[in-house]
Amino acid sequence: MTANDTTDALVIGAGPAGLMAAQALAQSGRKVVICDAMPSPARKFLMAGKSGLNLMNAAPLNAQIAQYGDAAPWLAPILHDFGPDHIRDWADGLGADLFTGSSGRVFPRAMKASPLLRAWLARLEGAGVTLRRGWRWQGGAFGFATPDGPRQLTPKVCVLALGGASWARLGSDGAWTGELATRGVALAPLTPANMGFMVDWSDHMRPHFGMPVKGVRLMADKHSVRAEFVISARGVEGGGIYALSRHLRDGATLTLDMFPDRSVQGIAQRLATQPAKLSTTNRLRKALGLSGVRLALVQEMARPLPTDPTELAQSLKALPIALQGPRPLDEAISTAGGIMRAALTDGLELRDWPGVFAAGEMLDWEAPTGGYLLSACLATGHWAGRHAATHR
Repeated sequence: MTANDTTDALVIGAGPAGLMAAQALAQSGRKVVICDAMPSPARKFLMAGKSGLNLMNAAPLNAQIAQYGDAAPWLAPILHDFGPDHIRDWADGLGADLFTGSSGRVFPRAMKASPLLRAWLARLEGAGVTLRRGWRWQGGAFGFATPDGPRQLTPKVCVLALGGASWARLGSDGAWTGELATRGVALAPLTPANMGFMVDWSDHMRPHFGMPVKGVRLMADKHSVRAEFVISARGVEGGGIYALSRHLRDGATLTLDMFPDRSVQGIAQRLATQPAKLSTTNRLRKALGLSGVRLALVQEMARPLPTDPTELAQSLKALPIALQGPRPLDEAISTAGGIMRAALTDGLELRDWPGVFAAGEMLDWEAPTGGYLLSACLATGHWAGRHAATHR
């Protein structure tokens, strides 16, 4: 027998977007129920906090908005409505003292997500929000599999905040796409974002697995970033790779400038001063100080090494890395694709499902790491919740 409950405001998904939507709904006087499939809420949020919870970025807001690429125009009013100052006020109200790192990324001083999440859940509970754990949405309107058997809810308004499809073991598996597709909601395919890429390394690179590559500029067609990345047994990953992952995923070639502060001419001149009897590898060591994983990369990707100083210098300024494709979707930090902008009203209500709103990674936007992911999840959650609160 399926029990049926009439609910005022329903939020499905207890990640940062869902919790922020619930907060906005409760502040507007709505009686809110949150349903989450997992035994505990915000698991991906907690996982992100294990390496230091990067809540936001300290860059000027317009510069931040530009990081969202094609989605920037429609996200702009949402990010202005709940921007960096609002995030700071929200975190401060939960007792989280923030600081800005040298890279412009903003973190709680506790460097963890758990204290912030505990305070947030306590605030929501105090506002009358009910959190139902282990309630998995089954589609077909609002049917749920629960620890106590099937349940059917009848909400007056709903916000979907089910995440993307990365790190499925933490709760975001993308299963919601089937239900929305049957309702005619326009969806862009879910693809990995902020992910590593596979490289078929030779045994020569084995001693360097796990090593960071520093002091280089990474380039993908006309896009470039000066950042470090990591050599792994499976390929390349880390901040520099994630910053260009959108372009690399779409087919751009990855090249490295191994000496971004030197010109081809300057490098060639230094190489030419070395005795001709030296091997090319020893000339690289003695003339340029190239060693370790950086030298190994050059030996791996520029085989055979040019002997002419100018040709060798040109190779060092544009060293191609032969990528074999992105790592699988479930290994990505975040997801691109999802509910297309055309399927949504300005208030993030689904045009083909009146009274149902959507927020967070379900929406068709992507951004690099650096605080932009959480900022957009919080902002779209707040925006969807605020607009859902006016629906009767």
